[in-house]
Amino acid sequence: MLYRLIFSLLWLTGISFASNALPFFGVSYTLLATSELMALGFSVENFLLIVAVTAIGATLAKIILYSGALGLRKQLIKNKNMSLLGLWLQRRSFYLALFLTAIVPALPLDDYIYIGAGANKAKLAPMIGVTLVAKIAKSLAEIYVEFTGILGISEILKVSGLEFSLFLSALFIVLGVVLYKLDWESLLKKAGVIRSNKEVEDEKKNGEGMLPSSS
Repeated sequence: MLYRLIFSLLWLTGISFASNALPFFGVSYTLLATSELMALGFSVENFLLIVAVTAIGATLAKIILYSGALGLRKQLIKNKNMSLLGLWLQRRSFYLALFLTAIVPALPLDDYIYIGAGANKAKLAPMIGVTLVAKIAKSLAEIYVEFTGILGISEILKVSGLEFSLFLSALFIVLGVVLYKLDWESLLKKAGVIRSNKEVEDEKKNGEGMLPSSS
């Protein structure tokens, strides 16, 4: 039983690392972890160990994403979204957004942040710390919820947990590509979240025009 547990933990560490190392790709590692927990038999110790190894594997994989983006920064920085993210890296809200995107289920939004951070040479160490906390919380919540109910969906559809996971992965790949291709700068400007360069310049000109002339 001990050897079975060790093998499962090593396998889950590897699968969570691999599924997070490739941008916008990877099987749902928490779903596989839940299947493994069911096979091992639920206990608090097994649950917490699986949560820990999946969180560590998923977090370490982000270093690969960051390093890859750093090596390809000359090509990536040409993308408008990468330049926009570079400006956002300087704001205090960045780490909060990183935490939220790392914990959100299904969507690989934190991949965008790590790619943008690598392309803009952001500080990696604090990002890894925030991501580890988020991934622990993510594994805790998702594996618990999946164990208590979501795997029933795969039983209703008469597919295995692995097949259901692969289906979700294919869906997320398509969604990831679509999100990358979108012009987020234009969308945010239309939504009024950020201002256009022309609006900023006009505001500066109006401000200068209101200054009293020196006598």
